[in-house]
Amino acid sequence: MKQLTFFIVIIMFSLLLIGSATAQGLKIGYVNSSKILQEYPEAIEANKKLDAMSKQWQAQLETMSRDLQQKYEDFQKKEPLLKDDEKRVQREELVALEQRGVQFRQEKFGNDGELAVVTDSLLRPIKQKVMSIIQQIAKEEKIQFVFDRNEQIMVLLYGEAKYDYTNLVIDRLKRGKVN
Repeated sequence: MKQLTFFIVIIMFSLLLIGSATAQGLKIGYVNSSKILQEYPEAIEANKKLDAMSKQWQAQLETMSRDLQQKYEDFQKKEPLLKDDEKRVQREELVALEQRGVQFRQEKFGNDGELAVVTDSLLRPIKQKVMSIIQQIAKEEKIQFVFDRNEQIMVLLYGEAKYDYTNLVIDRLKRGKVN
């Protein structure tokens, strides 16, 4: 029920915004940022680098996991023959191996991990270029508001294709026309 109420409020707000926009001569456009990043060569190259890094670290993680699994299976086979001290030492070694795997995963793939840091450093300048082009086009076309409509973000629920500036942004990025 709360979602329905929220949806109705969003629709009413959108209608009011559109109504007042047309009454005042405002111009509104939208882009698909996901499509832009999928077609922009610099973004494609950055994503290839990120994928390669991620695959390498994932392979290391899988190797660590297989090693742990193998050592655990070996321990289970030998456990009945081991003395209590030996069992304790091997259990501690298994726990330490498992913790190293968890730590590696966190260091590489965590929210503040190496992949997040590298992603930010590679994609931030690209996103700044995209935003610069969007602002440039908005000023040239006298657009007061530019929304984003992609698979993850549905801020714009409907938009006529003639107000879609995605391809213009992609074209300018590919031609290198960034002021």
